Amino acid sequence: MMNFQQRMQHYYHELSSSDKHLLRYIEEHDASMGDMSITRLSEATNVSTSTIVRCMKKLHYQGFTDFKFHFVSEKSQQFPEVLKQIKDIDSQIQTAIFKNQEEVTNTLNYLDSSIIEDALNAVRYSKKITIFGRGFSEHISKEMALKLQLLEKHCEEHNDPNIIRIKARKFTRDDLVIFVSLNGETDELVEAATFCKQNNVKTIALTTNKESSLFQLCDINLLGYKSKKSYFPDYEVRSRLPLQVLARIFLDAYVIRYN
Repeated sequence: MMNFQQRMQHYYHELSSSDKHLLRYIEEHDASMGDMSITRLSEATNVSTSTIVRCMKKLHYQGFTDFKFHFVSEKSQQFPEVLKQIKDIDSQIQTAIFKNQEEVTNTLNYLDSSIIEDALNAVRYSKKITIFGRGFSEHISKEMALKLQLLEKHCEEHNDPNIIRIKARKFTRDDLVIFVSLNGETDELVEAATFCKQNNVKTIALTTNKESSLFQLCDINLLGYKSKKSYFPDYEVRSRLPLQVLARIFLDAYVIRYN
């Protein structure tokens, strides 16, 4: 049975803008869902109770009560009591520790076996793989490219905006293009993905933004969870931990399956 994150990813393209707004609120206020009535949720999100019920049925729950039961049960299993070894640490540092736990746990909850299988097959049957990443995501794209080369796949990695744009115009149906982007809105990556879609080039995205242009453009999406909390709010240096988890699982799964 799919959990909440898997259902949301699986049925996301069927949801209305009001549904997506509602689900964003639930994700951002997951800790309070146990005490949340449908009326209070309706008031907090400015969405009617009937819309909430319809949304939950789109996710294949029987209704709001059924959603709430499963959601609270899943959350109670995810976050155990504070580990003994950090119980004496400053509470703010504990918050930082659990921020990382939240990102890893929720990223794992997004994993969908059918999507992973599609990604593995795309890599297996591709003649050439190109990986694009920018900024802090470059470290992940470089590591992915190196590992695929070690697996004897024809793979290259690029992070220069001009090269990305030029390369994107030359791909054919024999190519596979992998995009690594936290927010999925980097201009040159979106432009490259647009060319790929127009030319029927197979694409995979590793991202944390299911509302992004990349998520909409790419054929296969490996979705991670990005915490809203940032300890460097004035700079675009958010943690790439969710993308690192996705990349590692993806490539480990490929080795297990085909090597």
